[in-house]
Amino acid sequence: MAVNRITKRWLLNSFGIILFILIAIVIVSSFAIRTYFYNSVQQEINSRSNVISTLLENASIDSSSDFSTEVRSIVEDFEYKNIMELMAISPEGKVIITSSGFAPSDELYMPDFNLAMESSDSYGYYRGVINSENVLAVTVLSSIASDEIAAMRYVVSLELVDAQIVIYIAIITLICVGILLFVITTSSYFINSIVRPVGKVGETARKIAQGDFNVRLKKQNDDEIGDLCVAINDMAEELSQSEKMKNDFISSVSHELRTPLTAIKGWAETLSTDMAPDPGLTQKGMHVIISETERLSQMVEELLDFSRIQSGRFKMVMAKLDIIAELSDAVLMFTERIKRENMTLLYDEPDYIVMVEGDRNRLRQVFVNIIDNAIKYSNAGDSITITVRRAPGKVVIAVADTGCGISEQDLPKVKSKFYKANSTRRGSGIGLAVADEIIAQHGGTLELDSEESVGTTVTITIPTVDSL
Repeated sequence: MAVNRITKRWLLNSFGIILFILIAIVIVSSFAIRTYFYNSVQQEINSRSNVISTLLENASIDSSSDFSTEVRSIVEDFEYKNIMELMAISPEGKVIITSSGFAPSDELYMPDFNLAMESSDSYGYYRGVINSENVLAVTVLSSIASDEIAAMRYVVSLELVDAQIVIYIAIITLICVGILLFVITTSSYFINSIVRPVGKVGETARKIAQGDFNVRLKKQNDDEIGDLCVAINDMAEELSQSEKMKNDFISSVSHELRTPLTAIKGWAETLSTDMAPDPGLTQKGMHVIISETERLSQMVEELLDFSRIQSGRFKMVMAKLDIIAELSDAVLMFTERIKRENMTLLYDEPDYIVMVEGDRNRLRQVFVNIIDNAIKYSNAGDSITITVRRAPGKVVIAVADTGCGISEQDLPKVKSKFYKANSTRRGSGIGLAVADEIIAQHGGTLELDSEESVGTTVTITIPTVDSL
């Protein structure tokens, strides 16, 4: 399909223009060659006519000779009678004598003589067919007052000239045909070098669109087509990774949802079937149900936030606030949990205020997400260190842990949607992507520095009010 469309476009555009130009060259060249040869013949006749006119003038001046005899001698002895015929014309328009020696017909067609008689410059020209022969006839009125001679007429057959013109035109036509064939050959090769790869690209793109992300194109040339093949391969690779991350995300979320639902259902069944519930058991069950419900609610909120980000409906309610206070509230939420999991929290709350323009709830969501991740990816005995540093026009908050860390190949992808570096730890894998978007909408940055088995540091930079 693509082959036909591109070839048709080439035929209509490039080939059509080239063909038009070559045809125009042949036509213009034919006209120029024909004009050149005919003008050359005409100039030669004019040159001969000047010589004959001079001879006639000399004959009229020479009183010792008979003028009629001299005219006959000039005509019969005409030097170029083998290529042109010379005729002496009487004042009545009759041919008196010809250089060929044959008696002319009384009804000889001589339009050039009539034109010469009507012309102011005493010249008459005619180019056309006389007696089935293409000729050029020139009549020059005599400047000598005579009752015998009124004009001299020169007639040249153009058959040989036309044959010569045809040869030259044929040569030019063959050259143009050769050029056309060369253009067709080279262009066909060029078109095929484009059409075939483009066809393969289209076929590959259709396979990718149908979900086959393993198909790849071979780069054959280091040009735009080759770059396109590389881009298609990169796109397929990215789509393959995105598809894998999406599937992992769905699997992870399904698992994350199933775990609390199972716990809630199990405790609900236990409490509903116990006819004499133990107060301690009831309290424990209700605690599990409440905590797992909160966990489900948090996951649903993350999913809703991610959906808002994807659809462009993620909005902020901006106001001036003390970011230290929001950070300290988030830290306080995890203090008891960190103790329960036998980890160490290192945080010295600054004794100063740092004002920023931001959304209070969203910034607290970021701090909660980052600290929660630090806990999830750490083990008993590890430590979590939270520091705050002021810089010109900004505040820098760092959350560092000594947990499992992130591998070098996973580190550039951890902020991507659906990506989860460690599938053994709970979580949906979109919390960090949401946090990165929130900080970006505050005009700040969220950076990660991690080393596997050493720990991870998340650095948040937000502009302060003074810099806004």
